[in-house]
Amino acid sequence: MIDGAAAVLASEVLPSAAPIVLIGLGAFTLPLIAGRLRLPAVVLELVFGLIIGPMLLIVEPGTRDAEFIGLLAELGLLLLMFLAGFEIDFERLERQGAGPLVTGGGLFVAFLAAGWFGFGLLGPESTNQRVFLTLLTSAASLGIVIPALRATGRSGTRQGQLTIVTAIIAEFGSATAIVFFGVFVASGGGWRLLAVPLLFGIMATVLAIIYRIAWWYPERFERLTARSDPDEMGIRASLALLFVFVGLSLALGVEPILGAFLAGALFAFVFRNIEVLEARLAGFSYGFFIPVFFINVGIGFPLDQLGEPGVLGRALALIGIAIVIKVGPALLLALRGLSIRESLGAGVLLAGQLSVIIALAEFGVELGVLDEGLEAGAILLVGVTAILSPITFRWISPRLEASDARAGGGGADKR
Repeated sequence: MIDGAAAVLASEVLPSAAPIVLIGLGAFTLPLIAGRLRLPAVVLELVFGLIIGPMLLIVEPGTRDAEFIGLLAELGLLLLMFLAGFEIDFERLERQGAGPLVTGGGLFVAFLAAGWFGFGLLGPESTNQRVFLTLLTSAASLGIVIPALRATGRSGTRQGQLTIVTAIIAEFGSATAIVFFGVFVASGGGWRLLAVPLLFGIMATVLAIIYRIAWWYPERFERLTARSDPDEMGIRASLALLFVFVGLSLALGVEPILGAFLAGALFAFVFRNIEVLEARLAGFSYGFFIPVFFINVGIGFPLDQLGEPGVLGRALALIGIAIVIKVGPALLLALRGLSIRESLGAGVLLAGQLSVIIALAEFGVELGVLDEGLEAGAILLVGVTAILSPITFRWISPRLEASDARAGGGGADKR
C-alpha cells in the first residue's frame, strides 16, 4: 500500500490519467497501424502528437502532463542520438578503403555547397540561419538508405556501397558540425569553443583506454556483446557510457546530444560485433522512449503558424531545396562509373530523412537560429521524404537478383 506522502509525491510528478494512457496505447498501436499503411512509424507518431496536442488540447504546453511527457521525450532524444552513433559502420569504412571515402566525402561537400547556395535564395534572416539550414539538410538517414537498398537487392552493388558510405559520412558530419556550430553560436566565438575539442580529446583518451583493455582482456568484454546475459551487462555498459558522455557535455557546456552521439560512435568503434546488443538497445528505445520523443514533437508542432502568410511557403521551399541539393550533386556519381539512373536513385535515397533531423531542428530552435515555422518545415520534410524517397527509389532502381547484386561489386551488407 502506498502511504500518504508517497501518494502526494506521485500526484505531483505523474501526469493525469488520459495523457499517460494515450501515450502508452499510442506507442504500442501506432507501429501496427503504420505497418498496415506501409508508412514509417515516425510519421504516425508525429500526427498522433499533433492530434492530442494542438488539435484536441488533451496535452497543453506548460502543464504537468506536458512536463512529464517532455522528460520522457528528453531521454528518448538521447537514446535516439546514441543509436545514431551506433549506426556508423566502422568496419565498412575500413573495408572500403580510400576510394569510396573520398567519393562520399566529396559528395557531402557538394551537398553543403548546394545547400549554401539554395538557402541563400530562400532569403534567410541571418548568416547563422543559413549555415544551420545548410548543415541540417545535408544530413542523411541510414534508416532509409540501408532498408531500401536491401529491399531492392542493391546493398552489395557499387551503387549501394557508395550510397551507404556517403550516408554514413553525411550523418556523422552534419550532426557533429551542427553541435559544434551550436557551441559557436551560444559562446559567441569565445573560449567556450575549446569545450568541443576538449570533449573529443576526452573521447580519444577513453577510446584508447577501452581499446587497450579490450585487447588484453578480450574474454572479459565478450560478455558485453553476448547473445544471452541475465545481468544485461552490455546494455548497462552502453547506458553507462551514454550518461557519462552526456554528463561530460553538460559539465563542459556542450549540447548533450553531441555527447550521446559520440558515446554511441565510440561503442560502435571499439566493439564491432554489436548487432545483438544494438537490437536489444533498440528494442526498449524504439519500443517506447523514442516514440514518446516524436509524439512530443507533434504535441509542440506550431500548427497555428503554418496558417500565417509566408510561413507555409518557406516550409515548402525548405523541402524543395533539401531534396534538390541531394539529387543534383548525386549525379556526379556518374563520374565514378554509375549510370545516370543509378546516380539519380542514390540521390533520391540520400534525400530521405528520418528521426535525427527532427532532433537537430529542435536544437536549432533552442539556439534561436530557426523559427518555429522552419522547424515545422523540417518536420514536414521528414514526413514527405520518409514516405516518397523509398517508393521513388524502388521505381528508379528495380530489384536485382542475388547474382546481379554480387556481380555489381562490393562486399555483402552486414548491417
